[in-house]
Amino acid sequence: MLNYQRYQKNPVMSYPEREWPGKEIEKAPIWCSVDLRDGNQALIDPMVVSEKIEMWNLLMKLGFREVEVGFPAASQIEYDFLRQLIDRNLIPDDVTVQVLSQCRQEQIDRTFEAIQGCRRAIVHIYNSTSTLQRDVVFHKDKEEILAIAVQGTKWVKERAEKFPGKIILEYSPESFTGTEPDYAVEVCNAVVDTWGPDPENPVIINLPSTVEMNTPNVYADQIEYCSRHFKNRDAIILSIHPHNDRGEGVAATELALLAGAQRVEGTLLGNGERTGNVDILNVAYNMFSQGINPELNIENINEIIDTCERLTRMKVDPRHPYAGKLVFTAFSGSHQDAINKGLQAMKERGQEKWQVPYLPIDPADIGRRYEPIVRINSQSGKGGVAFVMDTYFGFKLPKAMQREFADVIQAQSEREGEVRPEEVMADFRREYLDRKEPLHFKKIQVVDLSNDTETEFDTQVTVNYTDSGVMREFTAVGNGPLDALRRGIYETTGANIRILDYEEHALKAGSDSQAAAYIHLMDSDTGRNTYGVGVSSNITRASIRAVFSAMNRLGLGARESFQNF
Repeated sequence: MLNYQRYQKNPVMSYPEREWPGKEIEKAPIWCSVDLRDGNQALIDPMVVSEKIEMWNLLMKLGFREVEVGFPAASQIEYDFLRQLIDRNLIPDDVTVQVLSQCRQEQIDRTFEAIQGCRRAIVHIYNSTSTLQRDVVFHKDKEEILAIAVQGTKWVKERAEKFPGKIILEYSPESFTGTEPDYAVEVCNAVVDTWGPDPENPVIINLPSTVEMNTPNVYADQIEYCSRHFKNRDAIILSIHPHNDRGEGVAATELALLAGAQRVEGTLLGNGERTGNVDILNVAYNMFSQGINPELNIENINEIIDTCERLTRMKVDPRHPYAGKLVFTAFSGSHQDAINKGLQAMKERGQEKWQVPYLPIDPADIGRRYEPIVRINSQSGKGGVAFVMDTYFGFKLPKAMQREFADVIQAQSEREGEVRPEEVMADFRREYLDRKEPLHFKKIQVVDLSNDTETEFDTQVTVNYTDSGVMREFTAVGNGPLDALRRGIYETTGANIRILDYEEHALKAGSDSQAAAYIHLMDSDTGRNTYGVGVSSNITRASIRAVFSAMNRLGLGARESFQNF
């Protein structure tokens, strides 16, 4: 049994005046990528300079305008990388690099050395303020911890005044979620007072969920409390830096945005220490799914996945939101059926707004393809099989036929596992299109008798076919080619067939298009029934082929009367 008594609840602040539950996200925040710092430091094999530049180029392409490039005072590789960005003029005019440093004089000196020649930079300083780290790591009281933050701010301010470019200060009370909210406000206000920002030259106060310690609503309360109690609030950009220790990083981010956060630091696909940083793509795509412009160029998720997997040497989980290989896939039969019907409804209605069951967005909008949406296994149903036949191959199976063919595919999947689309089509050919034995239709001649006053029928057909390889022919009349065919079969062989239903459609547009015909046929003597399918550029030939397909499926061609007439 789990020894749950070793653990205790983390404190929850009492904050009944909260207002964030009544708000909605209406616009994208300022995004800051920390892939090159938080993300990189968490890799088993951190990126080398050339790989960092490739990641930088991807971030530029995606539209990030603030990027934390590293901790140049603590790593020579990160120092060299930043120098390459500056010396090679790789930083666009509208992009701001961010560099991290502890509140230590020698680190701040080295940081300013690293950013020489940079037009604009965010200098991000931090020190831990949590009750636990004050006790067991630093052995300092509140006044001493606050003094570290203030002194670090002074050192940055002194150097910023001499720096030829623009310096923006960012301060983080590390382990904010384990810090008393009123004390976090006290420390941050002291930093703001020391820096002296104004609305035109704001300071960034970053409140990190360095370690997730409670439910996302608690984080939102902490953010709103601080936002309300900060001095000079209009001169502060309130930033958040969520991690994912409890698996709630995305939810914590979204609630924090409701609570007043204006800026989000995170990584692509959630890379980062332990369980990772918040996945910026997940949050951005969530906004996109609600009709909000995420302000990032993320319409090609496959390129993002390929680059990140190669540079981080980490695979994206198949169930990862939006990016996983299986997230737009439905195996369940009822889900497949609903997706199929939703897509058909949108097409028939000419609907612009996306509304499809089980698919929050159109996968094509982010560069995913329709092929993986429905996959067939033993749990799949008629809707999934119908979707594959329509989407991949253009066959719109009649509703009653979907169950019949789905049973064929399900039997195969129970034997062999997942059935790929090409295997579904191969089964369709074997069961219907290529079902040409023992009766193989060859040709038909149709004569219009509508002006012939000597007969009650309007059509005459002459049908040529083979029966177990032997050429046969009959001529018959009826009201339409199918009725004449049915009568001819009965008169010639005694087979009493009845056409229960008939559907047809074009397989593709154009003058050379093929038509597909579906015949639901019953053997009136036994009551057995099945579907047959025929394809031809001529709809009459397609329907005749469908009749022969169904007769062969019913085994009518093997009857004695057929073999001896």
